[in-house]
Amino acid sequence: MSDPNGLIQPGRAAPGFTLAGTPDGRQTGPEQFRGRPVVLAFYPADWSPVCGDQMSLYQAAAPEFDRYRAVVLGLSVDSIWSHRAFAESRGIEFPLLSDFEPKGQVARQYGAYTPAGEAARALVVLDSAGTVAWSYLSPPEVNPGADGIFDALDRLPADRQVVAG
Repeated sequence: MSDPNGLIQPGRAAPGFTLAGTPDGRQTGPEQFRGRPVVLAFYPADWSPVCGDQMSLYQAAAPEFDRYRAVVLGLSVDSIWSHRAFAESRGIEFPLLSDFEPKGQVARQYGAYTPAGEAARALVVLDSAGTVAWSYLSPPEVNPGADGIFDALDRLPADRQVVAG
């Protein structure tokens, strides 16, 4: 359940889900990664310049995410076939999940669905127990970068933050 005014807020249990994801269509969701922080990166559409830059940035930052043992999951309402082609073209190795059918169901659960019928550009960091630790809604035309994510990962309580040394 999201905040009635928008994006899910910190302190809430993250809604569970599994969606088909790249590269092989396997059902993937945050519950599979309990014990590790999970970054949910909702984005409007494969192939848009801002989305491509944002997802490429997260791929480039993979070594830093690895330091936190954090898992990044990209989510949009595009089909798994679009995600596969997009991931291949941009060299994206983390899973891109298809919130395609029913359209935007997971984005709606997180308060990250727009009236235009696409995922909002939103970031949600889950702690290792599956609780929302941080959330951020970005203007659709602005790449939110990764600094807020890393700040949120730094603030996780020591018993919920695992940093590989």
